[in-house]
Amino acid sequence: MRLGVYNAILHDRSLPEAIKVIADLGLTGIELNSGGFLPATHIPNFDEILESDEARDAFLAQFEGTGVSIAGLNCNGNPLHPDRAIGEKHAEDIRRSIRLAARLGQDRVVTMSGLPGGEPGASTVNWVVNAWNSAALDVIDYQLDVAAKFWAEIDELAREHGVKVALELHPQNVAFNPANFRELIERAGTTNIGVELDASHLFWQQMDPVAVVRDLGKWVFHAAAKDVRVNPAAAIYGVLDNQFRKLSADEPRTNLGGDEWANEWPKNSAWDFVALGRGHDTEFWTEFLRALHEVDPEMWVNIEHEDTSLGRIEGLEVAAKVLTDADADAALKASL
Repeated sequence: MRLGVYNAILHDRSLPEAIKVIADLGLTGIELNSGGFLPATHIPNFDEILESDEARDAFLAQFEGTGVSIAGLNCNGNPLHPDRAIGEKHAEDIRRSIRLAARLGQDRVVTMSGLPGGEPGASTVNWVVNAWNSAALDVIDYQLDVAAKFWAEIDELAREHGVKVALELHPQNVAFNPANFRELIERAGTTNIGVELDASHLFWQQMDPVAVVRDLGKWVFHAAAKDVRVNPAAAIYGVLDNQFRKLSADEPRTNLGGDEWANEWPKNSAWDFVALGRGHDTEFWTEFLRALHEVDPEMWVNIEHEDTSLGRIEGLEVAAKVLTDADADAALKASL
């Protein structure tokens, strides 16, 4: 497998500095954020690269001799948001990222399927968690139709540019598990829309990421290495724990587009994002990599560090050790 890092955790430093961090970890790829919820911090001349071969070549020259290459683009966001100031901006970021990927010789763009409102004219998103009543199924049917129209358009653009788009199976999206992903691509009739297999969001939904890889097979285009620890509080609050706190304008907070902001994580949380190995051991990650290898031995598997108990570099070091050990174990098992 090809192992790298998603660069959001390294947005505090320049691209050359981020590349050096990754090389020092013994990894070989950097997945670059190109829009969506987060800015394209390491691609400051995005527009210029789209138009100028000279700008493109100068950008790519930063990777020469480093042992690190671009490992896909990432523009996670909500392209279906009913507030079009958010939705259309994120949708255009996907289109631009596809064009940029082609310019940079890349063939993977990671994003999310998005989530519209529950009916025409809605002003906010509506995520149906459990559709036990008929009205909820009507909402899902409407949302899938909205999503299918959008993703059919994006699929055509991706095909034109030789790019595959990998949707993260992320809650608060139309596609957050294999069943609704398949429903989406069947309705849309797509060929170049697949999945980014991020194990973390499957863990807390009580899914088995290895089983999901084998279920989806060829539709797994890309992968993220991020762990989850389910805490004792889950016995009381369940994994749908919703004890978030809305942050005020004078507190540090992350903008998600328009006037939407990330909330403060629950204090006594049912589960947490943790560095690799702190939720599931190296043996699990070995089996995860083996399953991905069965799909595509050349697939990028990129660390996403969101463990708030560890520093930026410390967390990457912990994760890289587990991931590289797992990769070595997977290779050994494959040779036996």
